[in-house]
Amino acid sequence: MLAIGSPSTSISASTTCAALLRELEQLWKDIGESELEKDRMLMELERECLDIYRRKVDEAANTKARFHQTVAAKEAELATLMAALGDIHSPIKADKRSASLKEKLASVTPLVEDLKKKKDERLKQFADIRAQIDKISGEISGNHPLNSGVSSITVTEEHDLSLRRLNEYQTQLRGLQKEKSDRLQKVLQCVNEVHSLCGVLGLDFGQTVDNVHPSLHGTQVEQATNISNSTLEGLEQTILKLKTERKARVLKLKDVVAQLFELWNLMDSSKEERNSFIRVTSIFGSAESQITERGVLSTEMIEKASAEVERLTKLKASRMKELVFKKRSELEEICRLTHIEPDISTAAEKASALIDSGLVDPSELLANIEAQILKVKEEALSRREITDRIDKWLSACEEENWLDEYNQDDNRYNAGRGAHISLKRAERARVTVSKIPAMVDNLINKTLIWEDENKTHFLYDGVRLVSILDDYKLTRQLKEEEKRRCRDQKKLHDLLLNQKEAMYGSKPSPRKSNSFRKTNGYRANGNGSSMPPTPRRNSVSGGGSSDLLTPRSYSGRQNGYFKEMRRLSTAPLNFVAISKEDSMSSYTSHCGSEPESPPQL
Repeated sequence: MLAIGSPSTSISASTTCAALLRELEQLWKDIGESELEKDRMLMELERECLDIYRRKVDEAANTKARFHQTVAAKEAELATLMAALGDIHSPIKADKRSASLKEKLASVTPLVEDLKKKKDERLKQFADIRAQIDKISGEISGNHPLNSGVSSITVTEEHDLSLRRLNEYQTQLRGLQKEKSDRLQKVLQCVNEVHSLCGVLGLDFGQTVDNVHPSLHGTQVEQATNISNSTLEGLEQTILKLKTERKARVLKLKDVVAQLFELWNLMDSSKEERNSFIRVTSIFGSAESQITERGVLSTEMIEKASAEVERLTKLKASRMKELVFKKRSELEEICRLTHIEPDISTAAEKASALIDSGLVDPSELLANIEAQILKVKEEALSRREITDRIDKWLSACEEENWLDEYNQDDNRYNAGRGAHISLKRAERARVTVSKIPAMVDNLINKTLIWEDENKTHFLYDGVRLVSILDDYKLTRQLKEEEKRRCRDQKKLHDLLLNQKEAMYGSKPSPRKSNSFRKTNGYRANGNGSSMPPTPRRNSVSGGGSSDLLTPRSYSGRQNGYFKEMRRLSTAPLNFVAISKEDSMSSYTSHCGSEPESPPQL
């Protein structure tokens, strides 16, 4: 029989069941039911109770299974979320293993909800980063996505939403952002360079960059600048093309400017005419990278300069004969200053005849004269040291001539105005004159060295300088001998005068009688005042002056005067065989009025 009061039931239920069973037995007793009927009804009651218990147990078992399934699903979802978010440590505490299923479910459900929210936030972060990555990647590759603001997360990526994966995406995004910044900066640099080149070349900047990509010259703010590889390659090719064009134009314009300079120099163009092309001429000595002025290499500027060259060329053809004569005059002037004989092949008469006959192109003749000018200038540089010494020698010769004229002045010691200045100059002149022989010898040595080095004669105004110097030395030697001869004749003259005075008595000297009409070397003018005397110049044959053969006097006198000087006898005169009258006349003709020795103070 079923034990109603089993331990599994509560105390109140056992009490109620026992009371009900006693009440049921009393009722059956009162009714008079048999024992067999009572046993049958008790068995039926027990069977019904078992069915109810079994049904309740099954319901409880199903509920437990559902709870187990729900908790397992929540725990699996929690594990999946933790794996996706990269959490290693489980939030479920280990001491809750003995907890009921409802407690487990109550503890797991909030964790799952929190992880779902965290996953949604992480998914949003991943979507934003992926959208930026896709956008920048599209800008770099040149393929812009249709939905640049939305990026879908794949199933594989959704299962990996860890911070490590997020950091990888962020690192990738930062790399793409840096690459974008570098590309944008490079594009802007290329665009600026294209703008500068277009300005210099006078080209349309907008049309030039539009051929590469319209965004490079877009006026809309929302239009992003294209930074793809194709854009960079297009800009680099454009820059290379513009630089090549700039180089070609610079070479062409420099050639035109060189022709302009040449024609301006030939035509003696005015400063105002040259200033109109100052922008073009400013690039002549500049490098390509230094040419930055807008429009200076434009086709209009080159055509304008070329037109000027063409105009001057036509004008040059009509004035070529005049230009040839001008260059020939320049050559002759340089040769005159440097004492070099000009080439007679381009003389004015010959040049005029050649141009009129048409046998020679005037341009070739002009180029020949210019080449001669360069040659003369180069030769003048190599002759500079010797010509400087020649100038010093000629200056010394001039001092010598002045000293000779000064010595011939009878009134040089009079106390007149400026006499002390002349005395000081005479002292300096005597020092300079004493150095002339050494100057001549050094000049000869230097000239011979120059001739050995250059394998040619050193010509001075068409005459070999060594010959001039040798003739000068010989003339100077003859002059010294003539001076000595003159002094000897003067001594003989004084001796004959003394003998004559002893025989016939003394007579007043003409020189002394003339002194009564002069006071201290001064002569009276028409107003009764006195004026200083003018130094007298004696003839060359007297030997008192120093008319030596210097380069300044050599060219016109070398064939006459030098031969006459060579004919002079260098043998001493026989004064014993000469009569008194002949000696006096000889003295007068050769010496003139030889200055007396200065008075002894």
